[in-house]
Amino acid sequence: MIKVALIGYGKMGKMLEQLAPEYGMEVVSIIDPYVKGCFEDINERSLKDCDICIEYTTPATVLYNCEKVSAQGKPIVIGTTGLEPHLEKLDQIASNNNIGIIYSSNFSVGMNIFFKIIESAAKKFSNIKEYDASGLEIHHRQKLDSPSGTAKKLASILVENLDSKRTMQYDRVNRKIKDKELHFASIRSGHNMGEHSVIFDSEADVVKLTHSIRSRKGLASGTLVAAKWLIGKTGLFNFQEVFEDIIGD
Repeated sequence: MIKVALIGYGKMGKMLEQLAPEYGMEVVSIIDPYVKGCFEDINERSLKDCDICIEYTTPATVLYNCEKVSAQGKPIVIGTTGLEPHLEKLDQIASNNNIGIIYSSNFSVGMNIFFKIIESAAKKFSNIKEYDASGLEIHHRQKLDSPSGTAKKLASILVENLDSKRTMQYDRVNRKIKDKELHFASIRSGHNMGEHSVIFDSEADVVKLTHSIRSRKGLASGTLVAAKWLIGKTGLFNFQEVFEDIIGD
């Protein structure tokens, strides 16, 4: 049984705790200074019984948490998004402490398959100049970031594979869209847990590809699969880059 420490005990933390036994894991420590009954800090005492840590907190605290975890020599799965400015530092942390770190914009297995579908579609539409591409993501009103990390990943896939797109625009556009500019818009409202659409539009027709989250279970399941894979490995890993290795071809 793999022993897990949860860093952050919000809705995702609770879902991870619920699903862990299905993946041969046991939550032995929960660290969250804002939840009564949890450990308040990451230290030798709060991590002594765990084999691996799973972190779902905020972009403002994730780097601090990783430094504290690495000081105890524990591997860590990072579900918090917005890591792009810290990747070089995380790579150093993994190397200097001989631990494994895996991160992702989205740990959902379905979404990672969706990334592959969008990559393939973009390559095909790149050869047909009549189609223009755009994106839209919708999340609940409590979400802290906009655009989502997943939207940024999808936008980067489109820009990398469409000859017609070179830059991303996430903000309100009070003008005509520029040539080679990809517009990926965000909506924050209500209770939507996450919906991402990529649109290929022509004068003749429109192709719309959409991934919708029904519950956090998909995210939690992918996170636990990644945690099992990370045991015994060292270095910094992107879940998207090792996805096929993790789930099989």
